[in-house]
Amino acid sequence: MPDHHSLDIKRVAILFAGGPAPAANAVISTAAFSFLEEGSQVFGIKHGYSRLAEYTAAGPLQEGTDYIRFTHDNLAQARCSRGIMIGTARTNPGKYVSAPEHLKDPELVAPLRRVYEGLCSLEVDALISIGGDDTLKTANKLKMFQDNLPADARRFPVVHLPKTIDNDYSGIDFTFGFFTAVETLAEEIRNLNYDAAASRAYFLCEAMGRSAGWLAYGAAIAGEASMVLSVEDVQGALAEKEIVNAETGESRKVMALDRVVDRMVDMMLAREREGREYGTIVIAEGMAEYLPAKYLEGVNRDDHGHINISTINLCALMSGLIADRYTERTGKIRKVNGLQLGYESRCAPPHAYDVMLGSQLGVGAYRALVEEKLNGVMVSVEGQFNLRYVPFEQLVDPETLVTKVRFIETDSDFHRLARFLETCIDD
Repeated sequence: MPDHHSLDIKRVAILFAGGPAPAANAVISTAAFSFLEEGSQVFGIKHGYSRLAEYTAAGPLQEGTDYIRFTHDNLAQARCSRGIMIGTARTNPGKYVSAPEHLKDPELVAPLRRVYEGLCSLEVDALISIGGDDTLKTANKLKMFQDNLPADARRFPVVHLPKTIDNDYSGIDFTFGFFTAVETLAEEIRNLNYDAAASRAYFLCEAMGRSAGWLAYGAAIAGEASMVLSVEDVQGALAEKEIVNAETGESRKVMALDRVVDRMVDMMLAREREGREYGTIVIAEGMAEYLPAKYLEGVNRDDHGHINISTINLCALMSGLIADRYTERTGKIRKVNGLQLGYESRCAPPHAYDVMLGSQLGVGAYRALVEEKLNGVMVSVEGQFNLRYVPFEQLVDPETLVTKVRFIETDSDFHRLARFLETCIDD
């Protein structure tokens, strides 16, 4: 059961963290508008947690620099606008807290305490957090931090709104910005199809998506790609084990790189038999996590522990392997161009679906806090945009405080759709 609060909310803060997503301003502006209509003051915290995490040392928060006050004037025509009207950042104030007992350690919890004190300095009655799964983890830790405060300490409820173009969120079917991002990448793939046909070449497109293949699959289906592979496909014949510790026998799953490359070349040869000497292949960037260890040596990690996928340049690596394997098997040369796709989709003009979904989530934050008096929930939708509120504890592991990635189910009809539409090869 979700927690409840008994506050009369008159001052609320809205914060956006992580990567941009189309329709971000639909979420922000509708949440702010809902509270303004009830006479509340609404603060937009600028650039995520970056300033709040330094609150004590950096001094009082400055209006205009560190936060803005929303008005009806600065919300006018904002719902369909691009970008993020309050900015964003990837600062992670909860990065030292990886277990519930860490919340009792003053040193580990210090960044969270500074965030709490910074928000208290604005005398807010609630925080609306907007962001990906890492931001959800932070929202949960901030709530748990307050749960551990003395009984007479100031507290404010925290409600989270799910954001990611990757669509890999547990607790919601589709996240705002996903379909706009899919269409943006699909249009690029459609353009590349014509380019490939003109020069009898191939394009290998590495699509954003972090840990799952939703964006790669969506873009491939809508863009009429010849083949798509993602992290979910690293199984069966396309996977193998790699020993990472000879003494303990510890192993990890990796791509069977030769077989993955051969599958792509099989597709190219099947298209040639059909008289098509060109095409596009889409791969999910998260497949880089499954490369053999020798390809990951020296790769750094971010505040959330993720490897820096962009530095690996998976599409450049894979396109070279495919071109070489094609020549080895046929004695011919076929140009394979590697391209990374994704950044251009994050601030694309939002489609109507994403604006409607984002707007409902924004209004859902108001309804969760004011009508339902909830604390520690993520706002979600189902059916005909019916709101539902998912408690943090259903989304975050209670022992590790990490979230669960929602992968494409390989026995789902969505996954099978791509197999039906791409060039058929004999497995």
